[in-house]
Amino acid sequence: MSAPAPTAATRPSESDIPRHRFRRTAARFPTGVTVVTALAEDGEPHGTTVNSFTTVSMDPYLVMVGLGRGSRLHDRILARGAFAVSVLSDTQEADARWFADPARPAGAASFTGLPWRAADLSGAPVLMEAVAWFDCTVHATHAAGDHTLFVGRAEAFGVLSDRPALTFADSRFASHETADSRFAPRDAAPSCPSVRKDLP
Repeated sequence: MSAPAPTAATRPSESDIPRHRFRRTAARFPTGVTVVTALAEDGEPHGTTVNSFTTVSMDPYLVMVGLGRGSRLHDRILARGAFAVSVLSDTQEADARWFADPARPAGAASFTGLPWRAADLSGAPVLMEAVAWFDCTVHATHAAGDHTLFVGRAEAFGVLSDRPALTFADSRFASHETADSRFAPRDAAPSCPSVRKDLP
């Protein structure tokens, strides 16, 4: 017999639940790693590391990015109405750490030495060593606590590399090939066809 669902009277308040316990629990869920980019109103490119990313819909093609309201990128995406997402490869741990570093320089200086090109629609940088990319317009935004969920309509997208993607779990970076795959059939068919539209 299942336990009754907690009510407002019995549910512990958020202040009673240690934040570190929530972080540790959430860290058990592995994610991919992306760099989300956008242009400022003056055309200056900006980017930040994001692992709160997922696809949402196939009709229309929608993806979602979660950004803290204090993120450098947050207000720029709101103002511009467009952004790009680069899905990082297993060789890009340094890039992931770089774009997550609050001490990195702002604007174009943060892309110095990195191969990238502007996405056609948003104009935002796409990192050319990534495994895939999405060029998006903002379809909807939703307030979610201290974050905003940006739902982007993928106007263009494609695969750049067949390398393994970079993953993040338990506060560590890894390639998906380093994970234990004993229970995953190597010859399993993909669940849906891939769509390829490389940058020109």
